[in-house]
Amino acid sequence: MPDPSPTAYDVTLCVEDLRTALPEHGITLPSLRVDLPSFAGTYAPPAGLVSLGNCNTATARALAIALRKTAVAER
Repeated sequence: MPDPSPTAYDVTLCVEDLRTALPEHGITLPSLRVDLPSFAGTYAPPAGLVSLGNCNTATARALAIALRKTAVAER
């Protein structure tokens, strides 16, 4: 069975995908990045996390609205 853990490249692609998709909904997360320390852990497999960073309440609300619209559209 192949190892399902993401590589640094996989996580970078995910961040870039998110970085291009968010503006389509008027959302910018300036601190969006690959969480490099998640690859340095001693646990296996490495987590390969995406750091969404901090945002203000207006951005958080815009994100919640975009997610709700998508959920309704998928029903």
